[in-house]
Amino acid sequence: MGTKIKICCISSQQEAQMAINTGADVLGLVAKMPSGPGTITDDLIQKIATIIPPHIDSFLLTPKTDPYEIIAHQRATGTNCIQLVDAVAVEAYPILRANLPNNIKLIQVIHVTGEESIIEASMYESLADIILLDSGNPNLAIKELGGTGRKHDWDISKHIVEMVSIPVFLAGGLNPENICEAIDFVKPYGVDICSGVRTNGELDPQKLERLIQAVNNF
Repeated sequence: MGTKIKICCISSQQEAQMAINTGADVLGLVAKMPSGPGTITDDLIQKIATIIPPHIDSFLLTPKTDPYEIIAHQRATGTNCIQLVDAVAVEAYPILRANLPNNIKLIQVIHVTGEESIIEASMYESLADIILLDSGNPNLAIKELGGTGRKHDWDISKHIVEMVSIPVFLAGGLNPENICEAIDFVKPYGVDICSGVRTNGELDPQKLERLIQAVNNF
C-alpha cells in the first residue's frame, strides 16, 4: 500500500473534483480558524462533502475543543473524519466516541515544536484514529493551527512515526520538490499538502499532478 495523499484547503466543488480526479485519497476542508489560509464556511464545507465519494476521506478541520461543539460541527458539515487542529482534552475523547457514528474517524493534530511533541503523541496514541504532525504554534497570542507552509523538525516526526502504533500523516511545507525526501526519511502513513500545490491561492493542476505522480512513483 502506497503513501496516502491528503490535499488540504479545498475551497470549492471544482477543486475537490480536480483533486479526486488527479488521485487524492483525502480532502481537507478548513473551517474558520484564528489564522491561516484556506478557510471556508460550514455551508460550503457541507456542499463540498456531498460530492466526495465514500472511498475518499473528507477531513473537517475544526479549531473547536469542546466535545459537544465538535460533535455539532461534524453534524453541520457531514464529513466522515474530524481533524482536531488544537489540543483536545483526553477526557473529551470518550464523549466524542459515544456521540459520533462509529465510522467517523478522529485525527489529532500535534504541532511539532520540540521534544514535548513526542510526549503529546504518546498521550493521544490510544485515543485518536490518526495523528497528524504539523508546523503550527498553538501557544501564540493568535493561535497558528496549520497552513503555515513551513517545515518542522523531521527528526521528531520520524521518532513519532516509529513510536506510535496508529497511522501518522506528515504536514508542513511539503511540495512536489521535497515530497519524496519527506516520505523516505519520515516514512509516514500519509502526507498532507496545502500551499505546496497552489499558485496565488488556487489549486494548481500541474503542481498537483507532479506531486501525486511523485508519491505514486516513489
